[in-house]
Amino acid sequence: MLFSWLRRQFRRSDTRLNDFKPVIMVTGCGSGLGFALAELLYASNKYRLVITARSRSLKKLKERFPESDFLMIRELNVSIEKQRKNLVEEVERLWGCVDILINNAGISYRAVVEHMTDEDEFLQMQTNYLGPLGLTRLVLPKMREKGRGKIINVSSVSGMLAMPTMGAYSASKYALEGASEALWYEMKPLGINVSLIQPGFINSNSFKHVYYTPLSHPKRTIEGPYSDYYHHMTPFVEKMMRLSVATPEKIARCIFNVIKKQNPPLWVAATPDALVFHLIRRILPRRWMLPILFSFLPSARSWGKAYTRKRL
Repeated sequence: MLFSWLRRQFRRSDTRLNDFKPVIMVTGCGSGLGFALAELLYASNKYRLVITARSRSLKKLKERFPESDFLMIRELNVSIEKQRKNLVEEVERLWGCVDILINNAGISYRAVVEHMTDEDEFLQMQTNYLGPLGLTRLVLPKMREKGRGKIINVSSVSGMLAMPTMGAYSASKYALEGASEALWYEMKPLGINVSLIQPGFINSNSFKHVYYTPLSHPKRTIEGPYSDYYHHMTPFVEKMMRLSVATPEKIARCIFNVIKKQNPPLWVAATPDALVFHLIRRILPRRWMLPILFSFLPSARSWGKAYTRKRL
């Protein structure tokens, strides 16, 4: 009789575990990787989902994903503190807590450092670094109470190797990587996992949605010492993205595997080229690495030739 009673208790426990649906919040689901990840998580039917995007993308999301007791779609501009706070409070009121936070929302400026303004730099950092960290701080208390949780930050190869005309974007991803690494140490004793997803070039149309400053906008005829940089780097980046075998769906699958893993690593190279860049950083001394990478940039040795007396 005792054995039968214990078996029934274990069965009830297993049923409760099987019925449990962790709450996942994903930012930046309006297109690309975020949209692909929302589709994958929705199809799995194993989670309660909070899908977020800016207002212009909400109609598209609501047409694709019917809201239910297990899915909510909410407007979120991660750079606005009030929106972050209101959303987390609503989720905790309805579902108790956020079990897994995926900071995917981000923007990318295309401009050389000299063409950036303080306002542009702040928007870049606010969206890619300050916003995700602010959202992370809001969900951590409940995760600590439960003794488990996952923070998954979508970074980039640009967070470990910068490229010309993308300095502000790289700075924001470097900042996100540094904070995530510190957070990994801080959360490890508390049972909370922290992971950085590092994609390289993704075969998507995201290059069409980059931000520009008044001095770097393609509609403006760019002349002067940086004209060669823009002339060569823009088609180079677009070409690399079109040639890439990595798609938003493949990156989403990579993130899905991190979600399912009990103890995922901090750094996750999400594309083949990201893995190559990892190896380059490990193997090549810095004093060799930069000149070698510079030599692979299109016509880099002729950049600014007419505007300087310094020759390489």
